Amino acid sequence: MDTNKIPWLMLPLFLLCFSLESHVSFGADTISFNQSLSGDGTIVSASEVFELGFFRPGNSSNYYIGMWYKQASQPNTVWVANREKPVRDINSSVLKIVDGNLVLFDESELPIWSTNISSTNSTSVEAVLLDDGNLVLRQGPNSSTILWQSFDHPADTWLPGMKLSFDKRTNQSRSITSWKSQDDPAPGLFSIQIDPSQTDQIIFLWNRSQRYWFSGTWDEQTKSFTLLPELRTLYLYNISYRHVSNENESYFTYSFDNSFAISRSSIDASGQFKAMLMLTNSGEWSLFFSQPRQQCDVYGYCGAFSNCNEKSRQFCNCLTEFQPASQKEWDQQLYTGGCVRQAKLKCGNDSVNGREDQFLESRMTTFPTNPRTVTADSIKECKSTCLNNCSCTAYAYDESIGCSIWTGDLLNMKQVGEDDAKGKSTLHIRIAEFSNPKNKKGPIIVAVAVSVSAGVALLGVMMFIIIRRQRKTISSTKAAQSSVMAYGYKDLQKATKNFSERLGRGGFGSVFKGTLPDGSLIAVKKLEGINQGEKQFRTEVSIVGAINHVNLIRLRGFCSEGSRKLLVYDYMPNGSLDKHLFNAKGSGKLDWKTRYQIALGAARGLAYLHDKCRDSIIHCDIKPENILLDVDFCPKLADFGLAKLIGRDFSRVLTTIRGTLGYLAPEWISGVAITPKADVYSYGMMLFEIVSGKRNFQNSNDGSTFFPTWAAQQVTEGGNVLSLLDNRLNGNVDLEELYRICTVACWCIQDEEIHRPSMSQIVQILEGVVEVTLPPIPRFLLIDTTLSLCSESQSTL
Repeated sequence: MDTNKIPWLMLPLFLLCFSLESHVSFGADTISFNQSLSGDGTIVSASEVFELGFFRPGNSSNYYIGMWYKQASQPNTVWVANREKPVRDINSSVLKIVDGNLVLFDESELPIWSTNISSTNSTSVEAVLLDDGNLVLRQGPNSSTILWQSFDHPADTWLPGMKLSFDKRTNQSRSITSWKSQDDPAPGLFSIQIDPSQTDQIIFLWNRSQRYWFSGTWDEQTKSFTLLPELRTLYLYNISYRHVSNENESYFTYSFDNSFAISRSSIDASGQFKAMLMLTNSGEWSLFFSQPRQQCDVYGYCGAFSNCNEKSRQFCNCLTEFQPASQKEWDQQLYTGGCVRQAKLKCGNDSVNGREDQFLESRMTTFPTNPRTVTADSIKECKSTCLNNCSCTAYAYDESIGCSIWTGDLLNMKQVGEDDAKGKSTLHIRIAEFSNPKNKKGPIIVAVAVSVSAGVALLGVMMFIIIRRQRKTISSTKAAQSSVMAYGYKDLQKATKNFSERLGRGGFGSVFKGTLPDGSLIAVKKLEGINQGEKQFRTEVSIVGAINHVNLIRLRGFCSEGSRKLLVYDYMPNGSLDKHLFNAKGSGKLDWKTRYQIALGAARGLAYLHDKCRDSIIHCDIKPENILLDVDFCPKLADFGLAKLIGRDFSRVLTTIRGTLGYLAPEWISGVAITPKADVYSYGMMLFEIVSGKRNFQNSNDGSTFFPTWAAQQVTEGGNVLSLLDNRLNGNVDLEELYRICTVACWCIQDEEIHRPSMSQIVQILEGVVEVTLPPIPRFLLIDTTLSLCSESQSTL
């Protein structure tokens, strides 16, 4: 054999081996030419912040190429490539570089997604995942030329460093668009973009057309939006926003400079924009900001022929004679598909069986959007106009406005209360029903009569049995009035009439009004998103249930059946403090004496939690919404059922971020362990609101103001403290008490927790037992450089 021919014979095999693709090694941050990503393979950014690969959302059977924070818990996906074109088999689907582009091939070897750019040298192009979450396609390993980047093609998440922009040359906006549902990352109905007509503000859109929220214009001096002044304090959390406008583009971006936490801001399938933080190694996201604040303020959230009710067990409910278009979607709490008619309209076919369309009166809902005004001199003529138009689905008549009709789908209706409905015209919704059912009326009446006769006797027997069982079930829980009792889920379901009357929403769930068989009123909180084990849940409930103080809401009992976890409290007839402070209708009884006693009572309750319990308890979310008022306006701290416990052998505790933006102490975000002084800070912020009767962030004709800054100036410079008082009080105040409470508030919000008083000291000061000195000005109050408020001396309390 001629050995000289062996190399030539081996050449085809050599070329074949050379042409084979290699798979990306797990943990690499780059996909180079002749490399591919498939199956469970991923690439990870250099510092292991982000990971990219195939993923399957929720209960879907589809797979997508996506990016997520490597160490964070769900929900976590921040970017998706093939949003509208999923793959089914990840082992035969491949992501690789072809002709200078990053291309995804499905199981049929068809290209379904590509970066779609032109490249000069396809063999040197590589895709790199950066630590800021930007997937970039660059010319080569040593090249600074970026050919394509994922930051220019966002999904539902706005990451730090990413631009939300408007191109002035093309009049095109770069939008952030929600997922269709938790299981489907395809573009949904809700999006965020810069306002094309006013490029210094951000707007939220439904269906790329209907605006339902806007930020207000950007104020360069305060680095915030006119309708979002709370952004001025985000620098405390190392978050800063920036607006840039030039001849080519206008854009907003934000930075987050923290090595101990990560941040993500996204618009979810419900249409709300939510900003979250996660401390390093905690694995849990904490919500610190959302807009719109009320779910029912999201346009079209409930879809067509449905109304939104914040107090309902579920936000969305179909109108009478309508049913969910997709019960499966409604079971998944996805309501945007709306409702459809149970019976088709007969317009244009009136003679069929003597049927014609009728109208259902609806007084307790707001009018749908996009009405059309038509000429009509009476409500009868208005009705006739609608009937004669087969596209008309509703009408309303008002003598001052005239006749309004709606055509097509009825959208964006909200449930209102009796007071709000007074004096407003009625909405008449078109439905299908029998117009002349006389021939069937007799048999129906007979059938009903027979059924009722038979049913009354049976009902009497059933009611007797039910009442006896209820007395036996719930009376057993009254055996020890001072102890926390275990309730059955069905008992609480009956007591709350199937959770039909919502009182409000808290950080961990919704609260419903209920009545026990003995007639006593209760408030039942359904906990949501609580992943604690059974033993831990019962342990914390038993500890909190043992607490007994006049200024703490009493925990009467709980329910823990599988994933169902509920807490039962005493019902507070005067609701929460915020409804009286910030709602003009409810401010009448809150005179200065009442406000001062509420501040003192809340301080006493916190002092008890911090110092008098077996284990010190940090409330973690002090704000007016969590101060409930009984019939005599005595304050009760609420929402402390799952607050953080600190053993007596420890002075501080590490925990994930909890609470509400605007009331959070700086140490929450600094990554250090917290102490009860975090509650002191929140309490101080609330004191300012008790004094002013307004949120600390206020919008005025001269722009946005931060009330604590103004208050600190008056207190430390010997100014007019009376100017801090709620105007509705007409100056009826004890000036000494006003000065005392404002001074205490300034002490409470000191940057360093060591400079803040304890709650026990605050009680003594408010009681007049201990005198209080002037505090230094916290650094964050010095945002406005025109105010020289800082006292150089570090005086102590």
